Amino acid sequence: MAIARWNGEIIAESDKTEMVEGNHYFPKESVRAEYLKPSDTTTVCPWKGTASYYTLQVNGEDNADAAWYYPQPKSAAANIKDHVAFWKGVEVSDN
Repeated sequence: MAIARWNGEIIAESDKTEMVEGNHYFPKESVRAEYLKPSDTTTVCPWKGTASYYTLQVNGEDNADAAWYYPQPKSAAANIKDHVAFWKGVEVSDN
């Protein structure tokens, strides 16, 4: 089971993550949506496509653009559609 934690809370947990480039991509339904606030940030990966971001808002603190996802990934990354990954201090562990 992979677990994502930040600021004292579990943000996501799943035993069905997709590993891509060393990152756990959690199925969207395994992420606690109440902690996700949409961001205007996007980035482009040549083989995955355009990523969109969320700011985490937990216990009164924000972690800007700490979660990302690919709303319409390229075919090579189809396995991460409807999945969310984390960085910027979010601890992801295999428990």
